[in-house]
Amino acid sequence: MRPEMEKVLAEIEKVIAGKRDVIVKILTALLAEGHVLLDDVPGVGKTTLAVAISRAVNLNYKRVQFTPDVLPSDLVGFSMYDRQSGGFSYHPGALNDANLLLGDEINRAGSKTQSALLEAMEERQVTVDGVTYPLQKPFLVIATQNSVGAVGTQFLPYAQVDRFLVRLSLGYPDYAAQMEMLKNRQGVNPMDQVRCVMTRDELIGMQGQARQVVSRDAILDYITRLTLASRQHEAVDVGISPRGALFLDKTAKAHAFMDGRDYVTGNDVQAVFRDVCAHRVLLKEGANQTVDGVLNDLLKTVENPDRHSRGMLKQ
Repeated sequence: MRPEMEKVLAEIEKVIAGKRDVIVKILTALLAEGHVLLDDVPGVGKTTLAVAISRAVNLNYKRVQFTPDVLPSDLVGFSMYDRQSGGFSYHPGALNDANLLLGDEINRAGSKTQSALLEAMEERQVTVDGVTYPLQKPFLVIATQNSVGAVGTQFLPYAQVDRFLVRLSLGYPDYAAQMEMLKNRQGVNPMDQVRCVMTRDELIGMQGQARQVVSRDAILDYITRLTLASRQHEAVDVGISPRGALFLDKTAKAHAFMDGRDYVTGNDVQAVFRDVCAHRVLLKEGANQTVDGVLNDLLKTVENPDRHSRGMLKQ
């Protein structure tokens, strides 16, 4: 891993123990300029993780607790008549000055409020009364949805789920990690020890470098064959979208960049494939396979270009 990201990781691990793999995946998504959906039970550290990232990378952090009464204007802002000027003035919402927005329990919000995030997530801008306002750079949404306590929740529409770069889960800590967590909080708050080790401008620069990582035709062919195979699989009703293919390429580039390379390999694609694609595949009713099973089938049956072209991908 790049030394700069190792420093960020070390700061985050001061408050989140035993979850290195998941944290690395979220940092990879950050480099790929993508949004993260966390599916988890309550109390496993999702909010703590987001706050730690914002402190380590000096990001302006906002948190919205989604409930049925949260309105779209709470996110994107609203226009109000100003008697002094005789015109309307814009009052920003939670999205406008956020670099990292934690959308807690996004599946408890109404459909209009959920859809208010779509433009912000895709275009990095909001539009109110016909006027467009760009969001700050960088801009990342970490949204959570709890897998328990389904009363008052509603499924996210597929179009919105498809805009998340990856879907991840922190899960419960193991024995050692939970013991470390308890010991570290005996009279102190470890969050106070998290230092800023990267500036926003440095992060934006690294995102630009990650975009410049090279995906050769063999890699683009591999991504295309994987996504086409997902749409043709006998158990699949909705396969990986073209947006999913683009996201798979972006995430593989960020994965390669994190590994210190300026070119993508088939193994980079495989490393991020499940996290990028699992939430984009919908199975047919009565299918005898799980989504994970389908993705494993694709990785086994669609030939990885690394198998017969080692050393050629960086030429």
